[in-house]
Amino acid sequence: MQATKKQTKMIQWMCVTAILTAANVVMSSFSIPVPGGHLYLNDVVICTAAILLDPLAAFFVGGVGAFLGDLLFYPLPMFVSLASHGLEAVAISLIARYLFPRKWYGAALGVTVGAVIMVTGYSLGRAFVYATPATAWIKLPFEILQAGVGAVSGVVLCFPCGLAKRFDRMLPALAAPQKHKGDTDAVPVIAEEVGAPSAPGEDERGDTHSPWIGGDR
Repeated sequence: MQATKKQTKMIQWMCVTAILTAANVVMSSFSIPVPGGHLYLNDVVICTAAILLDPLAAFFVGGVGAFLGDLLFYPLPMFVSLASHGLEAVAISLIARYLFPRKWYGAALGVTVGAVIMVTGYSLGRAFVYATPATAWIKLPFEILQAGVGAVSGVVLCFPCGLAKRFDRMLPALAAPQKHKGDTDAVPVIAEEVGAPSAPGEDERGDTHSPWIGGDR
């Protein structure tokens, strides 16, 4: 029984991660022309996925998805994308999923930190890896715009639009950890374990450990 639940969780984790990674690749393939440059929208996928998923899955969606998108369409910055978007997604997930689980202000803090990481990573990469410092300064406003659009969209989709609640209800095995009211040890408990009845002979608390199997674009 326990093995079946773990297998189901793994299959769900792999499917969701693969779908969102593919979405990031697709969103990396085109941009919206804006005065003086281009706006990429793949940060919307990255921020949303990082709020919903664990850090390992978030890294796959953000870092690996951006890497594959660059590899297919514009290979020069692909390693910068892997590092910048990967670290961005991990930071968002850690803050939004574990520090303030399923709280809008936790997600807002997470995407703010993630935006700083992304903008800094791309600016340094463009300045010293695949372009010049002058180009990095010219492109900086577009990086900030991309990060801002992604951050705001991710929070709005997950909370005012209710995506986080729907995700947890449809895929409880992948839901964000929850803390028992009054807990002082801050040990996260997976939502499926909180809501599931205990099997005969099973410890009523269940397993309180939440393993990480999951967690230029």
